[in-house]
Amino acid sequence: MARRTAAAAFAAMMLIFATAAEAARPDLRRMTCAEAQQLVARHGAVVMTTGPHTYFRFVANQGYCDPWEAIFVKYSPTRDTPQCPVGYECREPLFRPFRWDD
Repeated sequence: MARRTAAAAFAAMMLIFATAAEAARPDLRRMTCAEAQQLVARHGAVVMTTGPHTYFRFVANQGYCDPWEAIFVKYSPTRDTPQCPVGYECREPLFRPFRWDD
């Protein structure tokens, strides 16, 4: 009996934790393109839900990336736009930009 109670308590705690984590992350699918862009611009870097089991970190500019990373426009579907340019993603470039003075 104690084992069932402990298992039920654990399951309830995990459900509460999952719900709280999901509530803390804005859902891009429920926002308009303009709302998503404004959120990124206002906060600089935002992790948003992009699908049933996916999320992504959008940034407003290079200042939110590591020094060796570059920014690339990141498109994602929103409530009103199938490919909204929400913000940027930080990515390590495939090739380092060539400089003559290296």
